[in-house]
Amino acid sequence: QVQLVESGGGLVQAGGSLRLSCGASSSLTFSDYTMGWFRQAPGKEREFVAAIRWSGGSTYYADSVKGRFTISRDNAKNTVYLQLNSLKPEDTAVYYCAADFWGIGAVRESEYDYWGQGTQVTVSS
Repeated sequence: QVQLVESGGGLVQAGGSLRLSCGASSSLTFSDYTMGWFRQAPGKEREFVAAIRWSGGSTYYADSVKGRFTISRDNAKNTVYLQLNSLKPEDTAVYYCAADFWGIGAVRESEYDYWGQGTQVTVSS
């Protein structure tokens, strides 16, 4: 059974930083999957944040986080990271990681095969 488990969320002041991690179970051939991060704020639809391709590590970002967030992966550890810098109150959301087999870095949720349970990020003003 494939499992994705996020960690690293928490409460931080505006301007601060957090590093989210998402570990995949060994039943997933991690290097075959493009990994994405999405977020859902209260009362809003879930939205794409960032993705990193299975092949070569090309990265993609939503305009709202470009220059502030950085996605990376460590295939040896079956883990994808999201470094959140210069956080703003509007970044407050539950952050989810997702896996897309041989994905192209899609922004649509429907492209992703597996999802984690999410980790809460709260940014105070």
